[in-house]
Amino acid sequence: MASLPTVAIVGRPNVGKSTLFNRLVGKRLALVDDRPGVTRDRREGEAHLLGLDFRIMDTAGYEDEDPDSLPGRMRRQTQAAIDEADVALFMIDARAGIVPLDEEIARWLRGSSTPVVLVANKAEGRAGEQGILESLALGFGDPVQLSAEHGEGVADLFEALLPHLEREDQPEEVEDNESLDAPLKLAIVGRPNAGKSTLVNKLLGEDRLITGPEAGITRDSISVDWLWTDREGHERQVRLIDTAGMRKRAKVQDKLEKLSVADALRAVDFAEVVVLLLDATLGLESQDLRIADRVLEEGRALVIALNKWDVAENASSLFNGVRKALEDGLSQVKGVPLLTVSGATGKGLDVLIQAAFETRAAWSKRVGTGELNRWFERALEANPPPAPGGKRIKMRYVTQIKTRPPSFVIFGTRVDQVPASYERYLVNSMRRELGFGAVPIRLTLRAPKNPFEKAD
Repeated sequence: MASLPTVAIVGRPNVGKSTLFNRLVGKRLALVDDRPGVTRDRREGEAHLLGLDFRIMDTAGYEDEDPDSLPGRMRRQTQAAIDEADVALFMIDARAGIVPLDEEIARWLRGSSTPVVLVANKAEGRAGEQGILESLALGFGDPVQLSAEHGEGVADLFEALLPHLEREDQPEEVEDNESLDAPLKLAIVGRPNAGKSTLVNKLLGEDRLITGPEAGITRDSISVDWLWTDREGHERQVRLIDTAGMRKRAKVQDKLEKLSVADALRAVDFAEVVVLLLDATLGLESQDLRIADRVLEEGRALVIALNKWDVAENASSLFNGVRKALEDGLSQVKGVPLLTVSGATGKGLDVLIQAAFETRAAWSKRVGTGELNRWFERALEANPPPAPGGKRIKMRYVTQIKTRPPSFVIFGTRVDQVPASYERYLVNSMRRELGFGAVPIRLTLRAPKNPFEKAD
């Protein structure tokens, strides 16, 4: 995997650098205390901010001391962090206002080639307003206003960091490298006796798993590495995961069965694509929909297969009935692939694996900035956001923050008033126009936290 972009936090002592560091890494890795100078060495961690991943460096408070003194040596460590970083977060204390040392740090940072984002910490309430206004004189533009202690302003911080952390060498439209090269993690799930182990054995061409007419033979989730040959004759790696049958929770009384179901749910979390296997002789039941809903809630890509198709009766009406029930029961994701297979004869298995690879490709897809912006403009023009109470909702821009599943953030004003129906419109438009098909899509709406920004 490519190395993560790097962010360094700099500022004078005791402005809250370590508090922000801990919040971004999600752990109390850096010591925090009211006394200045607690942090001495550079501390590094992996940060996560609204789906944006980067390496974060907490640095010692900048002090203007002799280079050979301890504070001077600490300052050299801070300099090294700045030189290494893709962007520096220059943190000030909004409540304390701008002091001479802040101005000294600003002059030092202006001499560096590293981009700088000014951050006004402790900006909650009215006590920081004067310091925020004073910070404009530092020459780094409007500060990002936040409270590292309370987690306020993180959406604005995300917005400020994103232009500096998007890799320039990333193609306009890519699929995750891992999704192309690594084995496809494919879990087979379903109710007991749907034929999961029989299907896996047929794919492998050997009796690798114990099968039989008795329900519940499989207890542990079994992982098997396998090479599948596609239509072009290329061998592709697959990690097949057979799981225990999942019955309704009320029917699961045996402790061992409870453990088996828990293991199957962990297999869903581990998988990239999940095949929900239905027994064609029994049709679709409510438990199948519960399993499918769980898979989608976990953000996994889903393919549904009707097994035992070789012995199914009234095949055409059965298929159409299951399709209609899925459309009604899985309203959050329309068009989940529905295939017919036979684990006993091998019919349809190549089509199933091909569909799994194609579904993973959509699940791993990243849309180029230009294409995403063009879609956004078309979607808003075709169906503008509503104006509840006569006040306009303004959506400013959209960005994709991650893949697997595809996740997007839309920034704007009054977005907390966007109805669920309009969010569904946007997500369905993405599926249709950006090629995501029926994979889960995460959409988050964010409003600026700036108290001085007037709504349109």
